[in-house]
Amino acid sequence: MPSDFYQAVYELVRKIPSGKVATYGQIAAILGKPQAARLVGWALSAWPPDIPWQRVVNRHGMISINNRHVSKTAQAALLTKDKVKVSFKNGNYWINLKRYLWKN
Repeated sequence: MPSDFYQAVYELVRKIPSGKVATYGQIAAILGKPQAARLVGWALSAWPPDIPWQRVVNRHGMISINNRHVSKTAQAALLTKDKVKVSFKNGNYWINLKRYLWKN
């Protein structure tokens, strides 16, 4: 059973609308634990099926998923389906946070 913090992460990530992204740090700060960005990442690595996990990126707008079941390419495809423009440069996938960052 996921911890209370994991459950809070899942509830918050469910609120990110299609066409927007949030950062790991943003999620942690909203939950009152601004130093827990990495813990948000761990929570999302074990996501339940109804979580739009693809809408969470790193603080620079880069896809930085670290999950053996899903690739960065798959996350980019899901974001594109969500109407988020994903750029590929320097070997990484990027999202323009000025345009797509969720303002909760």
